[in-house]
Amino acid sequence: MELASPKVGLVSLGCPKALVDSERIVTRLRAEGYQIVGDYAGADMVLVNTCGFLDSARAESLEAIGEALAENGKVVVTGCLGKEADLIRREHPGVLAITGPHQYEQVMGAIHDVLPPAHDPYQDLVPEAGLRLTPRHYAYLKISEGCNNRCSFCIIPHLRGDLVSRPLAQVMFEAEALVRSGVKELLVISQDTSAYGQDLKYAASNWKGTEYQTRFLDLAQALGTLGVWVRMHYVYPYPHVDNVLPLMAEGKILPYLDIPFQHASPRVLKAMRRPANQEKVLERLAAWRKIVPDLAIRSTFIVGFPGETEEDFDDLLDWLEDAQIDRLGCFKYEPVAGAPSNDLPGAVPEEVKQERYDRLMELQQDISAKKQIAKIGRELDVIIDDVDEDEATGRTYADAPEIDGNIYLDGENELQIGEIVRVRVTDADAYDLWGEVVE
Repeated sequence: MELASPKVGLVSLGCPKALVDSERIVTRLRAEGYQIVGDYAGADMVLVNTCGFLDSARAESLEAIGEALAENGKVVVTGCLGKEADLIRREHPGVLAITGPHQYEQVMGAIHDVLPPAHDPYQDLVPEAGLRLTPRHYAYLKISEGCNNRCSFCIIPHLRGDLVSRPLAQVMFEAEALVRSGVKELLVISQDTSAYGQDLKYAASNWKGTEYQTRFLDLAQALGTLGVWVRMHYVYPYPHVDNVLPLMAEGKILPYLDIPFQHASPRVLKAMRRPANQEKVLERLAAWRKIVPDLAIRSTFIVGFPGETEEDFDDLLDWLEDAQIDRLGCFKYEPVAGAPSNDLPGAVPEEVKQERYDRLMELQQDISAKKQIAKIGRELDVIIDDVDEDEATGRTYADAPEIDGNIYLDGENELQIGEIVRVRVTDADAYDLWGEVVE
């Protein structure tokens, strides 16, 4: 008599890189005959993939572990907070096992110990591209783990180690399988995408009979042959990024860059241990826009960093006026356990952080609104994310899922999710667009 398939519940927290880790674990579980269930009561055990980057994220992860223990009782923990096993066991001694980030074999071993597989894995078929937690038409493509930067506010190298790049051919085999499975948009992610391949000394990698180097430019060239949208995230503005702009101009990859600038004041950037020559960055942005006038740039910034003065903050606002980036995410500085920035003098009061946050976001809303309004009357390609009885919702090249804006198409209830259609923009606000399909 065949045993019932063991059931695993999954709680996945944190960034897209952690989501990819969860997808790989889910794929391995399904290949071994496990079922993935969406509630505590129906699960034989629960896996919690944690985030440990900010104190608030750590608190959320600890709360999620506690909830899983209360609702189910059998819990295995993985992910970034797994680096702090002592903390987890202090808070939740009932946890059965703890592993760190991207330790797939250890995760599977822990699950096997708690809940052995019931079937021969060769009898359990999974899709070629694995099981994913994103919609069918887009997928995150993680090209490396870890980071060689030592930003004073960040503990990612402590959590995930130094840069470890995947060979280009390995990345491309995964990307091609995703495209064959129906993916229309690949979102390239890592901690520092521009640094891809440094640790491998840009080793040669053969894919489909062509030799590529394991580096950012070659990866962009290879991905550009797949015929789908390719969106680049977490790109530091190193000089060699210039070489990728012609691929955008040719339509090989999307004219979109997610660049984590974090600040503009040289004094604050030095305290953050980040490149501090923002004048050169402005020159680089101007040069890029000459090559790709439609280039969309999104970034993240931190206000209220220790020692940030009103003059530093004014430098940031002035820089944003000059840079005219398209999208912006802002964080009020938050101490992170183990980060060197905790020891810096000049803590900024919370009310000052909030006031600076509000001023920065107000400025960016004005910039974004002008850029959005300038799109009215233009025709743009749009990928459809959702369709209901009243409208379809999609995104343009300038909009990454979940973090940027949408375009709404009233009355278009017969479009297909994942379809790419030509749309004329009819209205706009600071965040979203409205449009009509071009017949």
